Amino acid sequence: MIRDSDTNFLYLADCLPEFQPAFTERLTKVLQDLKIPYGFLPNTKDIWAKDFMPIQKSKDDFVQFTYDPDYLKSLKYQHLRSDTDDVCRNIDLVPKKSNVVMDGGNIIRTASKVIMCDKVFSENRNLSKSQLTDKLLDLLKTDQIIFIPWDTNDFTGHADGMVRFVDDNTVIINEPTNENREVENRLRTIFKEARLDIIEIPYMPTYDLTFVSAKGLHLNYLQMKQAIIVPVFNQSTDDKAIRLLENIFTGQNIVAIDCNEISADGGVLNCISWNILV
Repeated sequence: MIRDSDTNFLYLADCLPEFQPAFTERLTKVLQDLKIPYGFLPNTKDIWAKDFMPIQKSKDDFVQFTYDPDYLKSLKYQHLRSDTDDVCRNIDLVPKKSNVVMDGGNIIRTASKVIMCDKVFSENRNLSKSQLTDKLLDLLKTDQIIFIPWDTNDFTGHADGMVRFVDDNTVIINEPTNENREVENRLRTIFKEARLDIIEIPYMPTYDLTFVSAKGLHLNYLQMKQAIIVPVFNQSTDDKAIRLLENIFTGQNIVAIDCNEISADGGVLNCISWNILV
């Protein structure tokens, strides 16, 4: 599997400058300063490129899961569904297609392991758990899939707000907040049973009346070969999160960027990024 730390080219949705002009200007300035090459995916309908684009397994091997999330099935959200076939065709990419329903934000990977929320089972009820697991192992060409509980406070059911790999043996998770103590405890138990070391990153979630904002979610950083770009929110946890990542990823460029605008829409840097190895 291609790791985030292997990737060297970044794609963003071409609607990002329209929806978030000030943030896009800040981000592209950071990318230029870091000499990270980037481009824009054509004909996109929302900014969350990670979810609707294929998963890269090796340099020339991509798998496109079926992008049919339950949270976009309502007619009022149909305008947010990007046509993945059209987007891929316009960048001359022909991925292997799968009928497994999955968002890219629910796939956290390292060289030999994958972590995903168990929401994937409810999205693919036509397959038993064992059938789906076997199919995913084959599609992703990975040795192990670790399923973690879906925290229903996050309607998307994505793992990229809950965990990231440092290496094959270590993961970063959010500090406990007791917002869902059962999930927090199960998460730690699952990783300990998988013999993964756990590092906790500062986390200060923010809520509103309509959905859970991603403000405070430093864990949703963008990791590439050139640098790690960390979301900050003008909160007391900002400096602590940056220092922690500097200590974990020694020798790596660690750069912070204010993400208050996009976090209000429910995601942060990993969510908007389709970073690949070219």
